Amino acid sequence: MKTRRQRIESSVVNLGFQIAPMVDVVFVIMLFFMVLAGTVKVENRHNTRLPGGYPTLPPDEIAIRIEDDGQVFLNEDPLDSPASKSLPELANNLVQLHEISEASNSEPLVTIYADEAVRYERIVDTLDALTRARISNVTFEAGALE
Repeated sequence: MKTRRQRIESSVVNLGFQIAPMVDVVFVIMLFFMVLAGTVKVENRHNTRLPGGYPTLPPDEIAIRIEDDGQVFLNEDPLDSPASKSLPELANNLVQLHEISEASNSEPLVTIYADEAVRYERIVDTLDALTRARISNVTFEAGALE
């Protein structure tokens, strides 16, 4: 009879909501996000302006085409290898074009034609080369150059 009474008492006991496991879970999640916060990459800022209405003749237009394999073309001329991250040939040509346009008091307009399968990293490499050449008038078009 005594054992039956103990079973009844233990089933009547309500343990209630246990907060300690919830606090442990919250601390583990918070620790997880604190550790991951150190690995977040900071994006660099590219100063680009979209072209607006031009009061006079439009500026010199430069076409940069990026193929899906990473090959970069400047006005149909292939530059650098697809494995080159810094694109030194493209940057040097863009610097020369920028100097020529400054001498003629015009502003170069660069249109980037990127293949739909190109990696975003390659587009950012191209934008870095444009930033080094101090060219900020950039537009984008998806697909092939017509």
